[in-house]
Amino acid sequence: MIDRYRLRDATVSALSVLATVLVLTSGTAAVASAETASSVVGVEGIGERRDVVHVHSAAMDRDVVVDIFRAETPGAPTLYLLNGAAGGDGGSSWFDQTDIAGFFGDKNVNVVVPRGGAASYYTDWLHDDPVLGRNKWSTFLGVELPPLMNSLLDSNGVNSVAGISMAGTSVLQLAIAHPSVYRSVASYSGCARTSDPVGEMYVRSVVEARGGGSTANMWGPAGSADWIANDPYVNAEGLRGVAVYISSGTGAPGAFDVPGGPGIGSDYGKLAQQLAVGAVIEATTDSCSHQMQQRLQELNIPATYNFRPNGTHSWAYWQQDLHDSWSVIAPSMGLPTTS
Repeated sequence: MIDRYRLRDATVSALSVLATVLVLTSGTAAVASAETASSVVGVEGIGERRDVVHVHSAAMDRDVVVDIFRAETPGAPTLYLLNGAAGGDGGSSWFDQTDIAGFFGDKNVNVVVPRGGAASYYTDWLHDDPVLGRNKWSTFLGVELPPLMNSLLDSNGVNSVAGISMAGTSVLQLAIAHPSVYRSVASYSGCARTSDPVGEMYVRSVVEARGGGSTANMWGPAGSADWIANDPYVNAEGLRGVAVYISSGTGAPGAFDVPGGPGIGSDYGKLAQQLAVGAVIEATTDSCSHQMQQRLQELNIPATYNFRPNGTHSWAYWQQDLHDSWSVIAPSMGLPTTS
């Protein structure tokens, strides 16, 4: 359990940092006041090295729940893991679906998993949405949350970020938008393109078909400046100097797409959905990921790629990707790849 003195210090630190952050309002730069700055408002110790933290986001004017697995010792770096289109709801979180405690138990790193943001692309929306509300996730993840976590966890201020599916796009956007925040970025089964026809269709399938929101509220009309500004493929130059890992399967049935497989058990309906819907989604993200590879190679930006010959859009593969990408993430944060 993190004590109240560390909680106080985290809040004070964030107020100090964010009081000087410039916020663009109607085209005019205005200084955010300390009274409206984000802060940690509650910490629940739920197990050994596990905490649930409640963080008030000034940008979104609401509290965000953040799941934490703490490093054993202070002064460790922090890895942010972003959930997919469900935002971690309904058992779809990294903590629900993967072996975070087991894998990171002997690694000196803090793991931070924000909840919420379903169908939001973890981006800053232009307008509040009647269904999905106010979304200023890029500001939250790139400006508000890191200094709070650095203070609360006694971190050394070194961060990396990884995400699945929808967030496989978002983490690339975040690394480009906040170049000084993340040392490395790992995109698992994400579509790096947003402003070409296929990328636009994929974004709409998440925001509108699945989430019930409006992409016009997110980035404006299709083809407008914000769609292009949030396209990691177009803005890939912003990844120069960041350690990059990109992975995807082909959608063909793989080792985990079988009866009794992880998350499937004897549920043949779930298996059928994984083999049908999960296959189509993964085939799309695979195409996007190969296009991103070509783009980065054209720019002579180094990256590590893991293109599996099979595998659907499902958690068992993303857990494997997390393990595999540690060889890229760890050195970027000054950690050994083996324990």
